[in-house]
Amino acid sequence: MVLNQFLLLAAALFCIGVYGVLARRNGVMVLMSVELILNAVNINLVAFAAFTNSIAGEVFALFVIAIAAAEVGVGLAIVLLIYRNRKSIDLTEVDLLKG
Repeated sequence: MVLNQFLLLAAALFCIGVYGVLARRNGVMVLMSVELILNAVNINLVAFAAFTNSIAGEVFALFVIAIAAAEVGVGLAIVLLIYRNRKSIDLTEVDLLKG
């Protein structure tokens, strides 16, 4: 496979993820969209590492995966707290939690 195919796949995943972050109101869907964006970045890192015969891209992709796991843990904790307080995970109501 050629580098262009990996880059097109990553671009499609990235666009779907950005659309999900901007258009969705559900907190879990926003977290899933952020994960799509991070997976698109990982595909780019691994594709360029394979293209240049370097291992740095794969190592950096492992760090991104670890950060994504921590982000999911913190994000789900925030979504659970929002649900516990508002009985909804609609992110448009988060500003009502002030004060």
